[in-house]
Amino acid sequence: MTIHRRELIAASLALAASAVSAQKVGWPSKPIRLVVPYSPGGSSDIIARAIAQPLSEALKQPVIVDNKAGANGNLGAEFVAKSAPDGYTLMLCDTGALAISPSVYTKLGFDPSKDLRGVTMLAYSPHLLVVHPSVPANNLKELVALSKQTNLNFAVTAMGSAPHLAGVFVERSSHAKWQYIPYKGGSQAVTDTIAGQTQVLMNGMLATLPFVQSGKLKVLGVSKITRMPLIGDVPTLAEQGLPGFESGTWQGLLAPAGTPPAIINRLNAELIKIIRSPEIRAKLSGLGAEVVTMAPAQQDEFFNRERSRWAKVVAEAGIKLD
Repeated sequence: MTIHRRELIAASLALAASAVSAQKVGWPSKPIRLVVPYSPGGSSDIIARAIAQPLSEALKQPVIVDNKAGANGNLGAEFVAKSAPDGYTLMLCDTGALAISPSVYTKLGFDPSKDLRGVTMLAYSPHLLVVHPSVPANNLKELVALSKQTNLNFAVTAMGSAPHLAGVFVERSSHAKWQYIPYKGGSQAVTDTIAGQTQVLMNGMLATLPFVQSGKLKVLGVSKITRMPLIGDVPTLAEQGLPGFESGTWQGLLAPAGTPPAIINRLNAELIKIIRSPEIRAKLSGLGAEVVTMAPAQQDEFFNRERSRWAKVVAEAGIKLD
């Protein structure tokens, strides 16, 4: 028996066991709300809508995507954190943003490390450093030089977000100079950069790549250690003078702390099966996202590492929000 076949059999047994355990607690017996704490059209929203129907079919209950945008995802996250831990209110979001919030916000109505439980990671996509096509720069070095000669507005998808801190890191490390223009979501930040009202943007590849491919935005670098064939020969930021630099958007599913392990395990098994399906894997790959799955405990550990990592960047940049 091959290793691959043994893994498939083990996964099937785990799925069957978790399904039986979940049935013992009578779950699910009604529709499930899948909260996306951002505006429609962003990376998390794209993935939520890709998995909602397959998950509904697997659980035999409607899975309704509910966008609750505000405060860099914290509004929707707090709603989920304070919801009943019964498996009927879940959240799909950029887990990096949640890892950053405790360091950025002086007043946070919930504690991500205590009030939310990881179910599984779903996908990772790097950030793209893009500019309006009229900007006379074709790489990071030229952009840095230009930033010292003229005013450049940097569109911030949300203050304290992962793209924001990635932009701060690039600015400080490369000695660039730009003015941050805050938005309440990635969609409007992208729209204004396309319109030329802002000139520079860092944003998740999943939501930004279509505009690069259509020529509405020009990509200067990707925040991944290795180049991505999907965007041709675009160099990484690491090889443009920021050695080792990597950032991106990590989409994951979370539940309120206290949700029964049987439900968490059932969701984990079903979601891993769905996100690894050839159809969804191909769809995400075409948008620049990699399928990444984790056990619940692994996702919680990932949160802890990310919190420590970004806390240093926040402290050095002196970023604090009410």
